[in-house]
Amino acid sequence: MQSDKRVAYHKFVLTNLQPKTLYYFEIMNQARTYVYERVKTLIVYYSRTGTTKKAAEILAEELKAEIEEIEDTACRRGIIGYLISGRDAVRKKLTVLKPAKYDVSDFDLVVIGTPIWGWNISTPVRTYIAINKGKFKKVAFFCTMRGSGAVKVFLDMESIASKKPVATLALLEKDVKNKIRESRISSFAQKIVF
Repeated sequence: MQSDKRVAYHKFVLTNLQPKTLYYFEIMNQARTYVYERVKTLIVYYSRTGTTKKAAEILAEELKAEIEEIEDTACRRGIIGYLISGRDAVRKKLTVLKPAKYDVSDFDLVVIGTPIWGWNISTPVRTYIAINKGKFKKVAFFCTMRGSGAVKVFLDMESIASKKPVATLALLEKDVKNKIRESRISSFAQKIVF
């Protein structure tokens, strides 16, 4: 069964099935595959604790996208790193990043992920966006957090990038650690490509 219309579901009826017979059905979603191949996508993220990394990896797999971790030259490990990171984010400081593997101008869409630090964009992500301002064709944003701050962070990211995101996704840290994330990330991925 083929349809030219994009709908959330198709209804079909199977008739003349034989009792005690095993049937196999393959459902193909050609539109989704076609769109994924057409949109060259890069997922970039920074992750101090691994939470944002986990979300980025699921998203990259869902979108069949390239993925790159933003690497900061500053040491942000441990309790001291945590405190310095929060201070830098609140002060909206920039940092020195290691050279990026990919050029964002080679991609149709760049999906940028950040943890929220002190209700702000993480310093490495702020720096990455500032460095690449003017090179983005399209952007989408996602963040991970313990509590709140997503709306402010997304507005700040949009302002720095000078690009309105095609979609945004806010994930609580606890959601990333359980199955809730998968359906939300999948829904976010569909918003990006359709």
